[in-house]
Amino acid sequence: MVEIVRRPHVENFISWSADKPKVLVLTADLTNSCEVGKWRDTYPERYFSMGMAEQNMMGFAAGLAREGFEPWLHTFAVFLYRRPLDQLLMSVAYPALPVRLVGFLPGVTTPGGVTHQAIDDVAVMRAVPNMTVLSTGDATEVESVLDVAHALPGPVYIRMLRGEMPRLFPTDEPFQLGKARDLTPVGSGSGSGGDDDGGGSGDVLVLTEGICTEEALRALPIVRDRGVGVRHLHISTLKPFDDPMVMDALAGGYRRVITMENHLRVGGLGSAVAEVMAERGIGVPLTRLGLDDTYAHGASQRYLLAEYGMDSAALVRAIEKGLGEDLGIAEEDLAEVRVVDVHSSAKAEAL
Repeated sequence: MVEIVRRPHVENFISWSADKPKVLVLTADLTNSCEVGKWRDTYPERYFSMGMAEQNMMGFAAGLAREGFEPWLHTFAVFLYRRPLDQLLMSVAYPALPVRLVGFLPGVTTPGGVTHQAIDDVAVMRAVPNMTVLSTGDATEVESVLDVAHALPGPVYIRMLRGEMPRLFPTDEPFQLGKARDLTPVGSGSGSGGDDDGGGSGDVLVLTEGICTEEALRALPIVRDRGVGVRHLHISTLKPFDDPMVMDALAGGYRRVITMENHLRVGGLGSAVAEVMAERGIGVPLTRLGLDDTYAHGASQRYLLAEYGMDSAALVRAIEKGLGEDLGIAEEDLAEVRVVDVHSSAKAEAL
């Protein structure tokens, strides 16, 4: 049974900041929506409400960073890279200042529609020089990404989860920069690729990020039960993209590589994997699951993942198509979906 954690960022960020007087918080009229209302009340002298003026907030943060402070900008992801992109590029990224951009509601985690869904943020941020791009996938990563970002000398963009979320990873296995999590069960016979163990060993390599990792974990146990060897890597560092484990896995002789991301198919995890495979001459078919050159409309996270082919059932179909096999897996065979209450007090999906 997966533990469900309610708003882990709220208390964790307060305690984490206690001995870091240079850490400041800037918000753009979304204080409680981005889970720093209690932080503001705890450290009022270190909190700045900039109003709905993201370009000004970005420039102000750059000035604070030049004076030796560490500003943490908390707002919806779309408001960190769309409106203030010029200020982000010239004032923050060009001088490589230690500004932390905490972007909530990545991809289709909100029913707010196109104005609030950051579906191209990874593509944009990967193209920004000096920028590190991180993506959280559960409560443990939401809590431990703080240390990772804090330790970096330049700007960092974080795809942040909020509200109610699962704890998929043990608390003693924190977020590590540039290191994937191998979620393949021990003894599954799919850890090294190729045909070393027989019986379908090393058939498929699956790489997931963010909320898509939870979806993959619903599907892959039954896929393995059908005799398919699947290795599953959870990716939390999207730039730099040079993890030796990932590089070795991609060259491991799998019959099919599948990426699954809460983002457009272009510019995100799938593109990063495609670039590596092309540069290294890895001749394996690649399937990229994500939004296919489209904007998503407003609806629940569960509906949108299914509608746009980013859920557990879509992963099963991709594996079947990639291997040319009918695994006989129906929707009801998959692990039970975790239903998120859109209008809960944790504001898991609502604005």
